[in-house]
Amino acid sequence: MTTLHHATTGKPALQVANVELYHVRIPFKRTVRHASHARDSSENAVVRCTLSDGTIGYGEGLPRDYVTGETIETSLDLLRRADWSGQLSPVGSFGEAIEMIRSFSLPPVEGDDRGCVGNAARCAAEIALLDAYGQAFGTSLYELCSLLPGCQSILKKRRRCRYSGAITSKSPKREVLTALKFRAGWFFQCKIKVGTRGQDDVARLRRLRRFLGPWMNIRIDANEAWTPEEVVERIKELEPFKITSVEQPVAHEQVDCLREVRQQVDVPIMLDESLCGAIDAERAIADRTCDLFNIRLSKCGGLIPSLELAALAQRHGLGYQLGCQVGETGILSAAGRHFGCTVDKIRYLEGSYDKHLVKERLTREDLTFGLGGVGYRLKKPGLGVTIDPESLSRVTIAKEQLHG
Repeated sequence: MTTLHHATTGKPALQVANVELYHVRIPFKRTVRHASHARDSSENAVVRCTLSDGTIGYGEGLPRDYVTGETIETSLDLLRRADWSGQLSPVGSFGEAIEMIRSFSLPPVEGDDRGCVGNAARCAAEIALLDAYGQAFGTSLYELCSLLPGCQSILKKRRRCRYSGAITSKSPKREVLTALKFRAGWFFQCKIKVGTRGQDDVARLRRLRRFLGPWMNIRIDANEAWTPEEVVERIKELEPFKITSVEQPVAHEQVDCLREVRQQVDVPIMLDESLCGAIDAERAIADRTCDLFNIRLSKCGGLIPSLELAALAQRHGLGYQLGCQVGETGILSAAGRHFGCTVDKIRYLEGSYDKHLVKERLTREDLTFGLGGVGYRLKKPGLGVTIDPESLSRVTIAKEQLHG
């Protein structure tokens, strides 16, 4: 790895003094449905990291067994078994901290040939460490992309970013009302979930295109709903509605068929469940199974791996979006905001649904996107948000000390 420039700070070397783990259940304001799952809450892992000077950082991960093979139980177990003492040495600058955090790993999982079982757990640990050290050295995670070797090619700092809307599987009336809200709210992009059993997606897309308007950038997400035998037909019947991409049209186990599918359809193919880390990404590039990566912080193991995946996609002429997991609190919304305000050529940006979805966002700051999907950069050191201890307490199922 290229050596980072280590600016001197005049502060003594800092080390991790204490690590605590929270198993939390985040209740939703409504049930969210798509072709793979329906949920009204999310069980997340939250890591609290305290440095030797008392600085505290927080991180979050959302395990999904149908994505990375993780459950909340396996994620918590990996964090318990991590070699915290052996991997976390004292550092004297934020650059040194980035090097250390980049190499932080969890115990290997037997049979994990994709290297992704544990990514949600690693994301929680990584972001807590980045938040703590960023605060301690007075550096916002807005600077992470510019400091990370190999990622300067995707760097484009902005004061704001724009999130897209999303329409999940609902009744026709509710879908139309949501579409009208996005249109009236000046959103310019919208993702529509398709492939849910019993729904007529052609009729849905025709109706939603009408109410979203002709100028709206519409993409679809099938969440692995279609078979290799039907996928071309399903995509072609939706192409007249001017969709700009199709996300994960087939199951991960059948992803090899997408190389041929790409030759038969005009719409770009995006991988999600089949894009969980560097091994998946290299395989997708070699096999030519996609045009776009859906990068999600929790799914991909944290901010650093996600930035590196975007840089990898750019080097190989592929596009990318930053997606989100349903149930992210303000912790991951903040991390996603830093990605969204510093990475160039993000095709679509998802996240910051805070007050629209979760009953407890955990942060004092409200990071919910505004009119037009706009979200502004965070300026304070670290993640740039403050955890509300009462909110965290209300959703905590269990708490334990991992280190210190």
